[in-house]
Amino acid sequence: MVTQSGVYHESYRADMQLRPTSWQRYRLAFVLVVVLLLPIVAGVRELRIVNTVLIASIGAIGLNILVGYTGQISLGQGAFLAVGAYSTGLLMIYYDLPWPIACLLAGFITAAFGAVFGIPSLRLKGLYLAVATLAAQEIVSWGVRVLDFIDGKDDDQARELAMPVINFVGTRINATGMSSERSFYVVAMGILIVTVILVTNLFRTHIGRAFIAIRDQDIAAEVMGVNVFFYKLLAFATSSFFVGIAGALTAIHSTNLTFERFTIEVSIEYLAMIIIGGLGSVSGSIYGAIFIKILPEILQDIGESFSGAGLISANDLNQFMPSIEQVAFGLAIILTLVFEPEGIKKLWADTKAYFRLWPFSY
Repeated sequence: MVTQSGVYHESYRADMQLRPTSWQRYRLAFVLVVVLLLPIVAGVRELRIVNTVLIASIGAIGLNILVGYTGQISLGQGAFLAVGAYSTGLLMIYYDLPWPIACLLAGFITAAFGAVFGIPSLRLKGLYLAVATLAAQEIVSWGVRVLDFIDGKDDDQARELAMPVINFVGTRINATGMSSERSFYVVAMGILIVTVILVTNLFRTHIGRAFIAIRDQDIAAEVMGVNVFFYKLLAFATSSFFVGIAGALTAIHSTNLTFERFTIEVSIEYLAMIIIGGLGSVSGSIYGAIFIKILPEILQDIGESFSGAGLISANDLNQFMPSIEQVAFGLAIILTLVFEPEGIKKLWADTKAYFRLWPFSY
């Protein structure tokens, strides 16, 4: 079996391969087998959790483009998800657009929205830029609460948007049940695969390299001829596009949209995903999404087992579980930053390196 012990490419084609070794291709084939078998062997609850992971993975990849690859911190992820979700719903309701077209247009609408809030990035950095993106969260929250056309009621309280019936190959995908979850799984997994391929190749182009140069040192990048302002806006727009797609998937997977699903806590949750998974990594975004979305389910199962054993009452479990989840998230972020700042992606890379180099340490 061929493993990679150096760079010995003899052609441009070999240099451009994403999976140059046999072992890497075998791992990819294994992942594809798991992807195909998962909707067959998983139950309804497990498949619904997987679907939320797929949506979160797309959104985390989008956020990582901005934060991990370009170095522009953002706390407006919940707002951009809301723009994508509500744009999809409104386009389908008011213009009767098919859901694939509505989702794509919602991505572009969110990209434009993100570019507007990326304008302050020319003058602001770090904490100041984070506060500027936080303004997007408050503006969208205000808009959803007071704009009457969202729910069609003249009461200045537009809080809920009822989604129409959405079908895929004859199956409704925004309903409960195994068939609905399987149909949505096919849609979400297909979009995630396309997202991974597009973003991975994006950073093999001059645009992606410009993003990385701005992250490493924007002054040096400008001296080298990189239009810093243009590429910062492009990074905001590109990131927001994929986040908008994640929001659109949230919409088509729901029967009703409420802004409680897109609060500042969601923004922090997505930021935790890319920190724990690994900044500046597509695969790390997926690892972080898996960890953050599955952790509450594990905690819930542990709590229910304690409740079933009589160690804690059901009322106490419901009362304290949200606080336990928040503490667990906080501990996960702190432990990641202390022991492995590069996240799960680095742990996985170290594990692969260990087995590849064993019994040698170098």
